Amino acid sequence: MTQTTPEASARRQRAQVKVRTLRTDRWWLVPLLTFLGLSTFLVYGVWAIFDTSYYVPGSEYIAPFSSPCLATACPEGARFLGLAPFGDWYALPPGLLILGLPGGFRLTCYYYRKSYYRSFWLAPAACAVQEPHGKYTGETRFPLIFQNIHRYFFYGALLIGSVLTYDAILALVHTPLGLGTWILLLNVVLIWGYTLGCHSCRHITAGRLNHFSRHPLRYRAWTFVSKLNAKHQPLAWASMFSVMGADLYVRLVAKGIIAFPYA
Repeated sequence: MTQTTPEASARRQRAQVKVRTLRTDRWWLVPLLTFLGLSTFLVYGVWAIFDTSYYVPGSEYIAPFSSPCLATACPEGARFLGLAPFGDWYALPPGLLILGLPGGFRLTCYYYRKSYYRSFWLAPAACAVQEPHGKYTGETRFPLIFQNIHRYFFYGALLIGSVLTYDAILALVHTPLGLGTWILLLNVVLIWGYTLGCHSCRHITAGRLNHFSRHPLRYRAWTFVSKLNAKHQPLAWASMFSVMGADLYVRLVAKGIIAFPYA
């Protein structure tokens, strides 16, 4: 019997479109907008990592892209719980030290995979559109095989979500009427909506249960997560722009472009 490799099987299952496209609508619009949206986030993220205006003393505003701040290079008030376990990492921006957790979570997210596969790699750009690549191996080979560690990044995302929640509550205590406080609070609501709506979270809550009736609490949690999961795509975009908007707002206040204490 002839054995079939996963790569060969994937190639056979990939739909073949002999012409450039079978579509008559503006199928290219969604991939284009997705490309522009994700590119904006990436460019902003790179700038924010190296920008040093990420903390506003007195208001306890700290930019989400630089939180938690865990190096001695961080201003004393910006250090998370007063800790600096990364020590004298002056050569690296604080945000770069913790970027891997939220970045890895979004990079390996099921929805974001589809988004950048279609918009950046055109693999394919849309349904009924010709595949420009010569072969298709799915996520069975390097480097895409590492997409399978998404479930582990989920735990890191829980940690970052908790830190951002702490930051927002701290801002609420010190600056309850500040606009930035409510921007940070809205951001954590959207971050939690996106994080808890993750497919991995849905599986963890009750994905392996055979009898929901024997686990009523886990069934309720699974029902709640499933509702968030149904809105995973809009929450992915909303939380992406909310964290970018909240981060930019804090930096503008820190730079004096937006006045404080009325910020």
